[in-house]
Amino acid sequence: MNTGLSGVTGLFVGRVWRASVGPSVVTLRDGRVIDVTAKAAPTMRDLLELDDIAGHLGAVSGHDLGSLAEIEAASVEVEGREDVTRLLAPCDLQAVKACGVTFARSMIERVIEERAAGDPGRADAIRGRVAGVIGDSLRNLVPGSAKAGEVKAVLQTEGLWSQYLEVGIGPDAEVFTKCPPMAAVGWGAAVGLHPVSKWNNPEPEVVLAVDSQGRIRGAALGNDVNLRDVEGRSALLLGKAKDNNASASVGPFIRLMDAGFTLDSVRRAELTLTVEGADGFRLEGRSSMAEISRDPADLVAQTRGRHHQYPDGFLLYCGTMFAPVQDRDGPGQGFTHHLGDIVTIAAPGLGALVNTVRLATEAPEWTFGTCAGLAPGARCQAPAPVAVSRTAGR
Repeated sequence: MNTGLSGVTGLFVGRVWRASVGPSVVTLRDGRVIDVTAKAAPTMRDLLELDDIAGHLGAVSGHDLGSLAEIEAASVEVEGREDVTRLLAPCDLQAVKACGVTFARSMIERVIEERAAGDPGRADAIRGRVAGVIGDSLRNLVPGSAKAGEVKAVLQTEGLWSQYLEVGIGPDAEVFTKCPPMAAVGWGAAVGLHPVSKWNNPEPEVVLAVDSQGRIRGAALGNDVNLRDVEGRSALLLGKAKDNNASASVGPFIRLMDAGFTLDSVRRAELTLTVEGADGFRLEGRSSMAEISRDPADLVAQTRGRHHQYPDGFLLYCGTMFAPVQDRDGPGQGFTHHLGDIVTIAAPGLGALVNTVRLATEAPEWTFGTCAGLAPGARCQAPAPVAVSRTAGR
C-alpha cells in the first residue's frame, strides 16, 4: 500500500497528524514530507486562500517530518493514535460537498436503484428493461439543452422518468453535503458503512479544492462511499446513505494547479478502482472524466455563487461513471462490500487513495472537530444566551 506519488512531479500539499503536536499542513519535496504550518499557513483553508501558493511555499523552509514512504507505513488504520505521525485528509475547515448523477452510466444505475426500491435481487431484471428503452440516448447530451428536453419527453411517455434523470440531464446539478468540515478521512484510514446497509459500493471520484472566491486551486482523489439500498428506498434518505462516520475519504494529497496540471488535466483524468476482498474477490473498474455530462467548472458554479457562499472554501466531489454490476455473493445480486475490503482509487498525476472497509460503528469515532482544530491558545466560546419570546417565530 502506497500513495503512488513516488517520482511524480508537481506541487502537492496535504495534512498529517504530527505526533505530540496535532494536525499540520505539509508539502512534498523530493519524497520528503515537510511541515509548513508555522511558516506558510496554519490551516489548509488559509493556504488555499493565498494568491501565489507556489511562491509562498517556495519561500519557506519548513520542518522535515521524514520520507513519504515512512509516513505511509505508519498511516494504515491508526486513526485516533496521537503518538503516530500519519496522513490525514488534505482538507480541514472547508465544507465537503458532492455532485451526483453526473455521468450517463451512473444515471441509469440510479434509475435502477429507484425502481428496485433498494433490492439488489430485482435490479438485474430492471436493468435489462431500462437499458432496452434508454440505450445510448443519454450519452453526449448537454444537460438542460433542447435535445435533453426531447429525451425527457420520450422517457416520460415510457413511464421511466426519474428524479435521478432530472438532475442528470436537466438544468440543475445535484449538489449535496458529503460530510461536515474536519470529518473526512485520508489515505490508509478505514472507510465506514452504516450497518443497516446490505447493498453498497465505493465511488471513485475527482475532488476539486475550491477557495472562498470560487477559484479551483487543486484536485485530489475521493471515495464517495455509497449505500445503494438506502438511497434506493428513497432519495430523501440521501443524508443517511452518504454522510456517516468515515464515509468520506479524500487524498492522498491535493495537487495544486500550475502549468503542468490544469483544469484540462482534470477533464482528461482516468481513474481506476480496485477492490480486493479477504475472500479472494477482486473487482476492477474505471471512471473517465472525459465522459462526464457536466463540466467541472459548471459544477463549481452551481455550488457557489451569489446564491451560496463558502467563506472557508469547499471540496467538491465531481461524481463517477462507475456503477458495479459484477456479481459477488450470488447470481443477479451484483456487487456489495464485505468488511475488510481494500479499496484503491488511482489516477496518473494524483496518486492512489487506499482505504479499508469497516462499519461506520466500528471505525474510529469522529471526535476532532472544528473547535479542536483551532490554533493553539484559541478557544471556542459558548454563545451568549438569547432571550426568545414564547410567541416569536423562528
